[in-house]
Amino acid sequence: MNKLTSALAAATLAAVGLFTGAVAAEGTAFGDELLSIQREFDQASFSGLAGNDRKEAFAALVEHAADFSTRYPDRPEAVAWNGIVLSSYAGEVSAMSAMRYAKAARDALHKAESMAPEALHGGVYASLGALYSKVPGGLVGFGDDERAAEYFVRALAIDPENIDTNFFYGEFLLDQEDYTSAVRVLRRALAAPADESRPLFDAGRRAEIQVLLASAEEESS
Repeated sequence: MNKLTSALAAATLAAVGLFTGAVAAEGTAFGDELLSIQREFDQASFSGLAGNDRKEAFAALVEHAADFSTRYPDRPEAVAWNGIVLSSYAGEVSAMSAMRYAKAARDALHKAESMAPEALHGGVYASLGALYSKVPGGLVGFGDDERAAEYFVRALAIDPENIDTNFFYGEFLLDQEDYTSAVRVLRRALAAPADESRPLFDAGRRAEIQVLLASAEEESS
């Protein structure tokens, strides 16, 4: 995996757990299918798939999420998850194709933002922060650290205890070499309640947080 696609893959994983809770708890066909997409994402991301198996899992999920968004065009959760999945797939394809999927992900997330900027527990803002923080800037892409930081702040204002928002903001602070703040934010991520509806995601995310936290604590000592 080249540097560009690796960064895009990492950018997406922050968004995996953002949209559980109220929507899925509705018990509706929409909520059930949203949870199904999330669990497919968890399987592709955290079950140890690699190489072509991982790429194929995400490719199938791209089709599912696109169809879901098409059938529910007025639901920001569906639109946002289409963006999240596109961003993930950008991390699995060649560098030549990656930016095309990253831009499509950005567009979908901005559409969701325009529909419900403060909905989804801050998930749209956190996903945009993740994307803008990892995609290259300049002539290559649209990455922008200042914009990423603004999105993370907005997401935390909505749900300050969200595990994924704190995870990805912590990684962002670590990349910015603000180690003390990174330690504080990552510890807050670990303190988030467990997601019993998605044990694969919950265990995988906490393992990633532990790795980042160890690095941040070492750098800050």
